[in-house]
Amino acid sequence: MRSSLLCFLSCLGVILGSSLTVHSEEAGSRQRSEPEKIESSWDDLLYGIESPEEWAEHKQELRKRYLELLRDQYKPEKPDLQIQFHDTVIVDGIYRRQLISYQVEKDERAHAYLGVPLNLRGPAPAIVALHGTYKYGKQRAAGLIDNPDKAYLDHLCRRGYVVIAPDHFVAGHRIPEAGPYDTKAFHGKHPQWTSVGKFTYEHSIAIDVLQTLREVNPVKIGVLGHSLGGHGSMFLAAYDERVQAAAGNCSASFFRQNARVEAWARDHWYVYFNHIRPDLLEGKLPPIDFHEIMSLIAPRAFLDLSGLNDGDPLTQRQRVLMLMKVMDVYELEKAPQNFAFFVHGKGHSVAHESRALMYAWMDTHLKPESATKTKLVKP
Repeated sequence: MRSSLLCFLSCLGVILGSSLTVHSEEAGSRQRSEPEKIESSWDDLLYGIESPEEWAEHKQELRKRYLELLRDQYKPEKPDLQIQFHDTVIVDGIYRRQLISYQVEKDERAHAYLGVPLNLRGPAPAIVALHGTYKYGKQRAAGLIDNPDKAYLDHLCRRGYVVIAPDHFVAGHRIPEAGPYDTKAFHGKHPQWTSVGKFTYEHSIAIDVLQTLREVNPVKIGVLGHSLGGHGSMFLAAYDERVQAAAGNCSASFFRQNARVEAWARDHWYVYFNHIRPDLLEGKLPPIDFHEIMSLIAPRAFLDLSGLNDGDPLTQRQRVLMLMKVMDVYELEKAPQNFAFFVHGKGHSVAHESRALMYAWMDTHLKPESATKTKLVKP
């Protein structure tokens, strides 16, 4: 059995195209002095780091690299929110859904649906629910149109959460003249900023909105989303330390081990990081990758969900190796219980089990212990 396992892992390293190897003691020995070690291209996360103090210092450097990737220094000054409430609907007698708008730049307003459970007994945990690439973004997140699997606001309000579901900045109420998800006008207005910097900054402002509400517990904030909203959840949690729990479903692929990495800096339609295109065309990757961005979230809670058959199978298998390295950081920060990942074979979906895991993750990390505690049956 052991030799079969070693053979499998060695073959897996060849398949993945990584430097995965397994180190064991002498052949035939059943005893090990230390666990088998898997080596991969993601090992640089903790190269040369042996203590929490060394990691804390390196983490500061990674945050600088992350903010530079976003081009955060070019974001505009944060305006007064000037929240407006446009309409209100009571849904099934369970929660109140309101269309709201608020300022994100001095000349620009974002729109979102806000859901607040009725009959709350006190301030409740709150979640920023991020939609994927969809023209009418927040309407799907509210369960009004399209796929009800992605109706996060409705699902979560029924579980007792206050939820804000904002439009992406090129969808819903703010579709550009060139069409949904076209960022040309944005880059004309902010040539030095990035789309990822823009939407991450706006999602952080959505937390500002939540924290103005008396129904919200301001220290119990989460974020979750699928696809574009999936990596949006990761980017926001790494950016804003007010996020205590995050879950990203079917996020995009990282920079390394990605044959389609240039899609992160395409020259048309939705351009994530326009400034890295020259380097990508020359084969140079950014100085930070997803495993390092995820690690900025530690020790706060983060759950990654992905499909092995969601895109290039070899790239998706690299994701598993990457996530194991992120766990090493959570171990170093003495918070392994705050990191998890789920890998499935249902492609680019938000299937029942994925939703159940995301919602349970929020329950575990944002609700009181009594909300998830089990009980024995009384005789």
